[in-house]
Amino acid sequence: AAVKIDLIPQDFFAELCEQVIQHLNHKIAGVNTIELCQRLQMSGIEITVSELAKLANVISFLFSTAARNHLSTEELVTALSSEVSALPKHVVQVIRHVWNEQGKAVSVSEEARNMDAVGQFIDISWKLGVAMSSDTCRSLKYPYVTVTLKVADPSGQVTNKSFEMTIPQFKNFSRQFKEMAAVLETV
Repeated sequence: AAVKIDLIPQDFFAELCEQVIQHLNHKIAGVNTIELCQRLQMSGIEITVSELAKLANVISFLFSTAARNHLSTEELVTALSSEVSALPKHVVQVIRHVWNEQGKAVSVSEEARNMDAVGQFIDISWKLGVAMSSDTCRSLKYPYVTVTLKVADPSGQVTNKSFEMTIPQFKNFSRQFKEMAAVLETV
């Protein structure tokens, strides 16, 4: 992550820091590294989603450690300057600005950290498909449902998880959701 940090323009790095702070404050489910990475690549920066996710994790660790230790903006910048000599000036400026503006609000309560340990659901999408044929069967006509779950893992990394189900499996899946909804109605 340290090798790529100097390649990221100041405005993109600021957006990444803002998303990390919002995630730490539980305002967003996670950092959308996929979308940020695509935008960086479209602007000509060579970086992978994995590299950007590592950088987001480093920034998250930095901000959460600073919050846990109740560091002021100047204390954070001084610590960064003494510990990490290779940081580009624009990176330190962005960290200073973001921490100064939003750092005080970072929540580091035990309950919040424990809640993050399981990840968070963001969205679900589905589509119905029909397998028409395969290399071993000319007339298959087999219906299936593809479900995609968008989730943020505990570090804030947003990922999509997709799986296919037969129609009977989907009906069972749907029934279980209806049962959960019915139980929630009683709460």
